Amino acid sequence: MLCAVLSGCAALSNPVANGLPVRRVPPAISGEPKSDQKTIPLTLLRQKPPDVYRLGPGDVLAVWIEGVLGERTALPPATLTGTVLPAVGHPVPVNEDGTLTLPLVEAIRVQGLTLAEAQKVVRKAYTVDQRIVQPGRERITVTLLKPRQYHVLVVRQDSVVPGGAAGGGAVASPRAVTFTFGGAAGGVSRRGAGFAIDLPAYENDVLHALTLTGGLPGLDAINEVVIERGDLQDQDQSALMQSPEALPPGSSPVPAVATGHQVIKIPLRARPGDLPVIKPEDIILQTGDIVFVEARDPEFFYTGGLLPPAAYRLPRDYDLDVVAAIAQVGGPLVTSGVNPNNINGAIATIGLGSPSPSLVSIVRRTPGHDQLVIRVDLNRALNDSHERILIQPGDVIILQETPGEAIARYVSQVLNINLFWQFLHGPHETGTGTVTVPQ
Repeated sequence: MLCAVLSGCAALSNPVANGLPVRRVPPAISGEPKSDQKTIPLTLLRQKPPDVYRLGPGDVLAVWIEGVLGERTALPPATLTGTVLPAVGHPVPVNEDGTLTLPLVEAIRVQGLTLAEAQKVVRKAYTVDQRIVQPGRERITVTLLKPRQYHVLVVRQDSVVPGGAAGGGAVASPRAVTFTFGGAAGGVSRRGAGFAIDLPAYENDVLHALTLTGGLPGLDAINEVVIERGDLQDQDQSALMQSPEALPPGSSPVPAVATGHQVIKIPLRARPGDLPVIKPEDIILQTGDIVFVEARDPEFFYTGGLLPPAAYRLPRDYDLDVVAAIAQVGGPLVTSGVNPNNINGAIATIGLGSPSPSLVSIVRRTPGHDQLVIRVDLNRALNDSHERILIQPGDVIILQETPGEAIARYVSQVLNINLFWQFLHGPHETGTGTVTVPQ
């Protein structure tokens, strides 16, 4: 044992061997599971489809009034709009105040009306109010030529395929930046793309904006959608950088000095029975809104000791406990100390072998920017799920032998005892034997 200590045995000189047992780790440090989180119902990101289309500023109507908008002997012009029915008449836009400007009559208010109701008020204005057209002989039609649209910018930092914004605005060319991390983390590619899309009325919501620009955020993005409204051109722009990071849906981090600017964060995953409160006005987009899908910074855990020294990426949507992490990096699990990566030679040695390493030390950063060493008995963790602590970003996993395992390995692989004896002796024959123990 003295020789083992003097030779620098890592099992006996392990600087992180005396950690806090995993069963005594406070819940605030042990980590919160995320595997039970599910994607929220997508209907929460879409506005309720209307029973009937109602007019508003920005709509373009096709109006035909025989003798007023169109000659009596001419047929009304027809324009196919891609909808079920064509539009018939001359284009007349709905003004910002929700009225129609038509010849010979005062402005007619149509905001909030259906097409049938709008046709009735136009007919009333020309036949009853002003008597420009003889009642009973009027030929008046009001159809929808072009629904109002909302111009929205979608900025995505996840790896989306450009060209997904079919039918909506121009698509900017993506910019690709590659970050390469050494070790087992491999290469991490990050690509950004911008989309300028025009969403028609009753489709101007978050779900339609995401669908037209590549779908829900990918695995390299944060599980949330950020909506920015208003501007900070005349306000204190530095106040935005001082805002808290975690915000409930509908809240704005900007102080009162930055009036007119609002930041809404909509989480996309939640635990069953704990859905986020998303108000209808949060997901309905208006002209000038910016929808932002932010990239997720890669999260790593690190390995050392008897594990291959490297950095490995943590998954985004499911948990990785200590046993699964060791298996993922190719560490020994009940292998009697045999290297599982040895595929070119013998995968097992002669003799009884040695104990499998079972002392796991997890070096974890605490919320107070300190660190805590958590001790895990790997043999116990294989039989008790409560011992399988979840791996958190920045954890350093060190696998070593316990002193007893190191001594047993030394005795079985280093200390050899050769026994020689003569088991047969006669005038014409001699028998001898040699035994090496404990191998």
